[in-house]
Amino acid sequence: MSEGLLNYFNYFTEIEEHFQRARATGLFLLSPLDWALIDVWMHSGVPLEAVLRGIDAAFEKWRAKRSRVQMVNSLAFCAQAVMVEAQRMADGGQPNKAAKSDTAPFPTDDLLRYLESNAAAIRKTEVAEFGQIAESIERLAAEFPEAAADLEALEQRLTALEQKMIALARGRQSEEAAVAARRELDSYLKPYRGKMSAPQISMLEAQFLERSALESAGLPRLSLFYLR
Repeated sequence: MSEGLLNYFNYFTEIEEHFQRARATGLFLLSPLDWALIDVWMHSGVPLEAVLRGIDAAFEKWRAKRSRVQMVNSLAFCAQAVMVEAQRMADGGQPNKAAKSDTAPFPTDDLLRYLESNAAAIRKTEVAEFGQIAESIERLAAEFPEAAADLEALEQRLTALEQKMIALARGRQSEEAAVAARRELDSYLKPYRGKMSAPQISMLEAQFLERSALESAGLPRLSLFYLR
């Protein structure tokens, strides 16, 4: 398994776990906006260490307030602090310390079940175009265990199928559902717009709306990251 792909999985899981620890209120499920924001950071090249430091800095500032009316309920609260830490690391030339392990993250049996369950979920939509994607996933499953030997190649194939599925889902989404998703996004983002740059917000909006289109169609995510 390549270091790049392993870093990808570690990036998401370590941020999730670190935010939960910083919040100190037990298990806290991240929202679709949170996952989209992590994806934006990842693809923008923000080092994992900068994100973890930013989360700590944001919570330290929050705890220093005499009056804390509301809990921190979104990673977006930490966005400004994360970008400050990213800039500090860039200025200091510090390396990205994303990977902590060289072990493959998924047993082969779990991978196979993941592909099979995703194909079954897609077939439940009873839409011919989605059925073709389910067939492609079933072909991947038929290639096991050989396909599990190269997780990077498997992830690339699943990502290509997911992008095709997203395009189909958005094309089939009703105007009402699209408007509702936009309103939900605006509601999520309103308190945090001042903490993010315009490119970040643009990428975040795209990620969020893609997720919304899949959820409204009853479709799963295909990336191996979601095998958790």
